[in-house]
Amino acid sequence: MADDLKQAGPEDRSRINVNEAHEVRYWTERFDVSEAELRKAVAAVGVSAKDVAEHLGKN
Repeated sequence: MADDLKQAGPEDRSRINVNEAHEVRYWTERFDVSEAELRKAVAAVGVSAKDVAEHLGKN
């Protein structure tokens, strides 16, 4: 199922897709981090939103 670009956030809120601009916007705002910080965290711990939140100290 393709992403609905009219939605504000990701379809699957348990995973972060840094290849979709609307998801990057959503997660950077949610975690209050830059795009570079988000990408670095995803590279370090994977795409799990829970793991990225923990890595960023945003529990």
